[in-house]
Amino acid sequence: MRTVTKKIDPEWFEMIRNGKKKFELRLADFDFDDGDVLRLEEWAGTGDGRKPTGRVIEKMATYVRKPNLKEWIEQQPELLEKSFYIIQFD
Repeated sequence: MRTVTKKIDPEWFEMIRNGKKKFELRLADFDFDDGDVLRLEEWAGTGDGRKPTGRVIEKMATYVRKPNLKEWIEQQPELLEKSFYIIQFD
């Protein structure tokens, strides 16, 4: 089991915190599997003014998959090597 830390905007952080949002879609540029912990740090602001709020939430992944997004990836060449994670948690 590993813990991976990622930034998240306040809108999405709050939806996860209150239980309305139970998944994340992330660029698969890191190793992540079922049972790993996603540590989400809330960041607010824009551009150079974007800063951490100090709020953090941790969720254990119950389902992780890298879907085949061939048609979409063909339209966005930078995704050819990475794909995405869909991360579900309780």
